[in-house]
Amino acid sequence: MEIRQLEYFQTVCSLNSISKAAEQLHVAQPSVSIAIQKLEEDLGVQLFNRSQRQITLTAEGQIFLERTNEILARISDSRNEMKDLQLLQKGSVKIGIPPMIGIFLFPPIFAQFQKQYPQIELIAVEGGSLSIQSLVEQGRIDIGIITQSASSSLLDKLLITSGQIHVCLHPGNPLSKLPSVPFGQLREQPFILLKEDSYNRKVILEECKKHHFQPKIIFSSSQVETIINLVQLEIGISFLFDTIAKRHPEIYSCPLADPIHYQIVLAWNHHRYLTGAAKAFIGFMTDSQFPNL
Repeated sequence: MEIRQLEYFQTVCSLNSISKAAEQLHVAQPSVSIAIQKLEEDLGVQLFNRSQRQITLTAEGQIFLERTNEILARISDSRNEMKDLQLLQKGSVKIGIPPMIGIFLFPPIFAQFQKQYPQIELIAVEGGSLSIQSLVEQGRIDIGIITQSASSSLLDKLLITSGQIHVCLHPGNPLSKLPSVPFGQLREQPFILLKEDSYNRKVILEECKKHHFQPKIIFSSSQVETIINLVQLEIGISFLFDTIAKRHPEIYSCPLADPIHYQIVLAWNHHRYLTGAAKAFIGFMTDSQFPNL
């Protein structure tokens, strides 16, 4: 059994296609087919159902995929560890950052870290907190700065800051006269939300369900500035972190009568090897304070 065969198998599984896998791997399609066939012969089981138009994993294939992911992750960790021994305090850290966190939290972190570790490159991967947590769990990125949702046995977390989610309204909205807004009174309001992979959207939809109504979502975006502009134009209402909302006096923002709290954490997978650069970043965040957050 060769590493190349495992890599081919993993890629076929992720794309559900031998031809697409061959294209992504930049090899001929027969090379992938032969590698999979030899793998099946070696294991003595069939890994794929090939009767349908799109190939799917057999039960044995699903189990072997889990083992393959573990093996290839360990190999990747070993390579990173060897590079670390050579690079010491050099290297790069791949960090997942959601849109709202990217606006107010990441810039001061980036600026201070670069002053302290100028030889370490920070590579930002943008996405919602839910998708970033999944990427950290899978070992596809080193660290996530996320809004904490469900706990994960794979992740260690460090609290960075916390606050409340505010409802954001046009100043002419009748609800803007209230010091705090009961969530049930938002039933008839058009909602402008962050996209599906965001923690913010998840908790707002859960709150709607708790108050027994289906919100009228008229627009979804990953761009916070776009959402704020739409609220300012009286297109609808939205929900943002208090820290973000307070920076925009052109819209009215206030807490909900039954507050929704959030916690922003640094998260990393303690089952994966952490590079020296990643450890340096975690250490930096552990020791640092950001009073303006």
